[in-house]
Amino acid sequence: MVRNIKNPKKAKRKSKGSKKEDGSSSSSSIPSMPAKVWQPGVDKLEEGEELQCDASAYNSLHAFHIGWPCLSFDVVRDTLGLVRTEFPHTVYFVAGTQAEKSSWNSIGIFKVSNITGKRRDLVPSKPATDDTDMESEGSDSDEDSEDEEELGGSGAPNLQLRKVAHEGCINRIRAMAQNPHICASWADSGHVQLWDFSSHLNGLAELDSQGAQGASSVFNQAPLMKFKHKDEGYALDWSPLVPGRLVSGDCQNCIHLWEPTSGATWNVDTTPFVGHAASVEDLQWSPTEPHVFASCSVDGTIAIWDTRLGKTAAASFKAHNADVNVISWNRLASCMLASGSDDGTFSIRDLRLLKEGDPVVAHFEYHKHAITSIEWSPHEASTLAVSSSDNQLTIWDLSLEKDEEEEAEFKAKTKELVNAPEDLPPQLLFVHQGQKDLKELHWHAQIPGMIVSTAADGFNILMPSNIQTTLPSEGA
Repeated sequence: MVRNIKNPKKAKRKSKGSKKEDGSSSSSSIPSMPAKVWQPGVDKLEEGEELQCDASAYNSLHAFHIGWPCLSFDVVRDTLGLVRTEFPHTVYFVAGTQAEKSSWNSIGIFKVSNITGKRRDLVPSKPATDDTDMESEGSDSDEDSEDEEELGGSGAPNLQLRKVAHEGCINRIRAMAQNPHICASWADSGHVQLWDFSSHLNGLAELDSQGAQGASSVFNQAPLMKFKHKDEGYALDWSPLVPGRLVSGDCQNCIHLWEPTSGATWNVDTTPFVGHAASVEDLQWSPTEPHVFASCSVDGTIAIWDTRLGKTAAASFKAHNADVNVISWNRLASCMLASGSDDGTFSIRDLRLLKEGDPVVAHFEYHKHAITSIEWSPHEASTLAVSSSDNQLTIWDLSLEKDEEEEAEFKAKTKELVNAPEDLPPQLLFVHQGQKDLKELHWHAQIPGMIVSTAADGFNILMPSNIQTTLPSEGA
């Protein structure tokens, strides 16, 4: 799997104006000819043609960067509300840089406030003439103006950033759900480090949302703990059930278990879990069993482990014909495990069918290049998002099936002239483009329908307008 970001260069602020590369622009123009469904990776752009973003497809769309590109980031849970639906939004993140020199790297702890967007079920009004940019990057959604009554907030989002020095590039970073100020980072030096970012998060929370970005200084902070693997790695996951329990996996096929002790300390089992024949690429704890986790590997397999049964896998199976890059365990339907491969395919397995043989219940070959991230929605059991090296972020609803009668009725009512390609999967809900070299995505657990993604050219925050989330009764 190609994990590093190609030719890392410090991101530069782009000049104001609409951006017109691979869908990262907004356009208010209405085509004079019948629309055509343009398929990424299938259709080619003719000379002089360019893709333009249809801003009406999003309830919210913003772009920003924090300097060097980030291979990995995580959404930090906050106390602003368990289920938030009203704009403007405020979100917190941690991210690790991929700087040109090892000593230039840092972990960014940042707050993005005044994330504006369109309220649901409102008819878009006339296009805007003004165009405002976020300090860090042009804000695509702000180019699509609407009356104040229809917009959730106004103006550009505000980015406020703290940086903590980090030796070496950060391969992966994860915040603990139960104590979100505690974060784990995987360094390309082979070290996994645990950090307490409570002072930075508290400082950001106290800052006026209109305050300066404040990203010039870099704090020197010692980690809570550091553990050296035999090699660098990428696999890292906190337990959703046991606060502080962590697993980390490296490129030498080894997985280590971290158990919290009294105070801010951990015991790391130096005897690893071993079973894969190649690099461990991703790890996921079971959402219902505190001692069970899953791993995937370059060897093409997925393994299920039970920490009570020793250091060998409880089950292992061939998952893909190439490297298995990423996995995601569905927290709303705990029998479902999704996996993404280096060959561009991704699969869904029902773990209840493992004993019967093939547990695959869905397999998709839509993407043309490696899958770099996959994650189930925290609000809809049948929905997941996927990112790929083909520069597409796709959203899927596995509960959907092709309904020819419904399609015919819709076309008759709308006099729709566009015929969807026959080979387009009916489960495909949304395709987001405009980012180059996509690396990781996460749903926001407290803001239904919000996805954040990182790529070589920065971050996107998006809320597609066709993701109609049904809120769980117990909250997110």
